[in-house]
Amino acid sequence: MQAALLHEFGQLDTLSWEQSKDPVARRDEIVVEVITAEVNFPDLLVIEGKYQFKPPLPFSPGKGAVGRVCGIGSDVVEFAMGDIVIANVEYGAFAEKLAAPAAHCVKVPDGIPFDKAVAMGLVYHTAWLALKERAQLARDESVLVLGASGGVGLATIELAKALGAGKVIAAIRGDRGADIVKAAGADEIVDLAAANLKDHLREQIAGLTEGKGVDIVVDPLGGDATSAALRALAWCGRLIVVGFASGDLPSFHGGYLLVKNISVLGLQSSDYRNRRPEMARAAQCAIFDFYQQGIIDPPIGATLPLANFAHALSMVANGEIRGRIILEASRNDRS
Repeated sequence: MQAALLHEFGQLDTLSWEQSKDPVARRDEIVVEVITAEVNFPDLLVIEGKYQFKPPLPFSPGKGAVGRVCGIGSDVVEFAMGDIVIANVEYGAFAEKLAAPAAHCVKVPDGIPFDKAVAMGLVYHTAWLALKERAQLARDESVLVLGASGGVGLATIELAKALGAGKVIAAIRGDRGADIVKAAGADEIVDLAAANLKDHLREQIAGLTEGKGVDIVVDPLGGDATSAALRALAWCGRLIVVGFASGDLPSFHGGYLLVKNISVLGLQSSDYRNRRPEMARAAQCAIFDFYQQGIIDPPIGATLPLANFAHALSMVANGEIRGRIILEASRNDRS
């Protein structure tokens, strides 16, 4: 098979598209012939060696793929040859085949296009766990989504509405991305590009919530936006830290947490996949069900051949595309 292989951590040019051995399923694994793979911001961190987990070199990046089962381990009973599945993995999706623990795979229901199915992988898992598990979202609670035009942001908007949130507020910089966050279901938009963000964001949120503040903040950004959003929380509000796309780790003032009974919670979504696979699989099934009901619909910004992974990753790095970037394996190139 062909695969994108990383032999040393570094920049995108350290990746190459080359011949590699076909994977073989261990007892609890399946082998998946990749049809589509998702591209995510954390892929860049993995390649640079800045992610919290460093795979053993050499390896193929990529945290999710949809494909056809072509190999089954001896202990696996829930899948059959030819099943179409989504595999949510730590790495390995940028290849024509990958081996994945069966516990981390879910059958894709009939009728869901392959690109839509894989687009509902990592970012939707992250959004689901942030809202349901960490924030314990209650019906009609308000949600502020930082970095709302990004992958996690758009998924959070859609799922917040699907799960019964009240007002969902999208935070973006300027007006770039306003159309796509509105299409995802955002009720209001606030600007993160304003001067004196600490005061300005709180004022914007107060004006949209009758002075109460928001119940939940989902934060994939970090940095100044986090500090500002903390001040915009309501009494007993919850801020869920899911990433640091800004590159800056926030700090939190203990006194402010105390006087407003605020909670700051972290989320590493892959931990749930590894520690509570049944919960992760149930979440994936629920996400697919929302799609089939027409409640959510992940926007696809670009679809490229699998071998063009470097171009896809560069588009993520440069913020060129609004919506998910999907890699598609060529049926004619497989070896």
